[in-house]
Amino acid sequence: DAAQVALNEVRALMLQSQHMVGDQLAELEMFDRHSVNLSQRLYEEALACRMRPFADGTAGLARMVRDVGNTLGKSVRLDIVGHATRIDRDILEKLDAPIGHLLRNAVDHGIESPQERLQAGKPEQGRITLEARHSAGMLQVNVSDDGAGIDMAQLKKAIVARRLSTEDIVARLSEAELLEFLLLPGFSLRDTVTDISGRGVGLDVVADMLKQVRGTVRIASTAGQGTRFQLQLPLTLSVIRSLLVSIGGEPYAFPLAYVNRTLALQREELDMLEGYQHFSFEGRQIGLVSAHQILQKGELRAKGESVMVVVIGDNEHTYGLAVDRFLGERMLVVQALDARLGKIPNVQAGALMEDGAPVLILDVADMLRSVEKLSLAGQLENVGQATAEDTGVARKKVLVVDDSLTVRELERKLLSNRGYQVTVAVDGMDGWNAVRTEQFDLVITDIDMPRMDGIELVTLIRQASHLRSLPVMIVSYKDREEDRQRGLEAGADHYFTKSSFHDETLLQAVVDLIGAA
Repeated sequence: DAAQVALNEVRALMLQSQHMVGDQLAELEMFDRHSVNLSQRLYEEALACRMRPFADGTAGLARMVRDVGNTLGKSVRLDIVGHATRIDRDILEKLDAPIGHLLRNAVDHGIESPQERLQAGKPEQGRITLEARHSAGMLQVNVSDDGAGIDMAQLKKAIVARRLSTEDIVARLSEAELLEFLLLPGFSLRDTVTDISGRGVGLDVVADMLKQVRGTVRIASTAGQGTRFQLQLPLTLSVIRSLLVSIGGEPYAFPLAYVNRTLALQREELDMLEGYQHFSFEGRQIGLVSAHQILQKGELRAKGESVMVVVIGDNEHTYGLAVDRFLGERMLVVQALDARLGKIPNVQAGALMEDGAPVLILDVADMLRSVEKLSLAGQLENVGQATAEDTGVARKKVLVVDDSLTVRELERKLLSNRGYQVTVAVDGMDGWNAVRTEQFDLVITDIDMPRMDGIELVTLIRQASHLRSLPVMIVSYKDREEDRQRGLEAGADHYFTKSSFHDETLLQAVVDLIGAA
C-alpha cells in the first residue's frame, strides 16, 4: 500500500511537471508570437519611412519642359499622373536624371513644330505625359508624347551609318529590335550638336540607371501618334519578394518579379530538339537549361520522374532553369555585396534567412546572358536522370509545418537525428506549396498559423486526389477538445498536444505511420 501511495505521488508530480512544462511552452509561444508581430510592425514602419510620394521627385519638371519648348519654338504641356504613388526614396533620387533626359528628348525629338502639328490636324500645343503607378508588384513609370513618333527609316540609316549592323540584317529586324539600338552608348539620330540634342549622351544613361536598380525599359512608337518609354522598376531596393530554390544543396533566391512561372515537368514532357532539351510552354517550345551549369555547381541529376523548373525571360529569350527543388516564397532584406568583389556573375545581392543563414539573390538578366553565351557556343548540358549510385539509400521525407521557429527546429532535429529527411514550412500556405511541388512521406503540422491554419491544410491535402493517402499528424500546444475533433474530422491520422507527449512518443507515432527512416 505504501508503495502504491508513493507511486501515485510520483505520478501526480510527473503530471504536475508536465502541466508546468506545457504552461511554460505556451508562455514561450505567446512571447515568440508577440516578438514576431512586433518585429513585423517595426519592419513595416521602417519600410514606410523609406517610401516617398512621386510628387517629391517631379518639382520643376513642368517648368523645365515649358522652357525647353520655348527655346525650340514649340508649345508643350506636361501632364503628371500618379502624384501620390509611393516610391522608395533611393529609386526616386535615381529617377531624376533619366526622367529629365526623357522629357527633353520628347520635346526635342518627339513634339513637332506648331506648323507641322496644325498641318497634321493636331492641337498646336504638344502634350507629354509622365505617369507613375504600381503594376504587378513593380513600379511602372511611363513617359509618352503625342508627337510624330520615331522615323524608322531614319533609324535604320543611322544604324548602318554607324556600322552597328549591315543593311541586310537591319532589313530583317523587327521594330522592337530596331528601337533597342536607341539605348546604345552615344547613339543619336541628330548629326548636329546643340545644347539639347546630339551631345553624345544618349538614352544609354536611362538604360544604365535601370541596370543599377534591376529595372527594364521598353520603347514603343507609332508613326504620327507619338512615342512611349515604359520604365519598370522594383518598388523598393531594400526588400524584395523572392522564390527560394535549392541548387546543389544550397538555397538561392529568384526575385519574384522576374519569374514567369514555376513548373514540375514530367519526364515525358521533355523533348529533344537539335540535341537540346525543350518543353512546351504557352504554345511554344522553350529550352531547358540546368541552373547548376549556369552557377557552376556541378551537374543536375534529377531525382524521380519530375524536374522542377523556373521559367524566366520574355519573348524569344525565354528559358526554363532546372533546379533541385522549390523552398517557397520569402520576403528578403537585400544586403548589397561589397564593392571590392566587383560584379559576381549571375549574382545580384545577398540576404539573410530568418534563421540567420545567408542566401544569394540571383541576377536574372545576367543569367539570361549566360544562357545565351552557352547556347551560341553549343555548350548547354542536358538534365540527366539520377541513378541509384547518385541517390544512395532513399530516406523517408517529412514536412514539418509550424510558425514557431523554436518548435520547427526542435522537431526537425529530433527527426533528422533518427535519419529522416526533414523539410520545414513557416505556415500553412508555405506547407501547401511544398506538398504540391514535392513528394513527402509524412506531414506534421501545427493548428494556429497565419495565412492558412493546420485544419485548412489537412482539408486541402485530403481533397487533392494525389495526396489523399499522405499521412498527416497534428501537433498542437493547445489542449482543446474542439481542435482535436476538427483535426480528426478533417482527416488527420494522429493528433497530439505538445504537453502530452515526449520525444519517443512522437518518434514512435512517426514509425507507426511511415516506418523507419
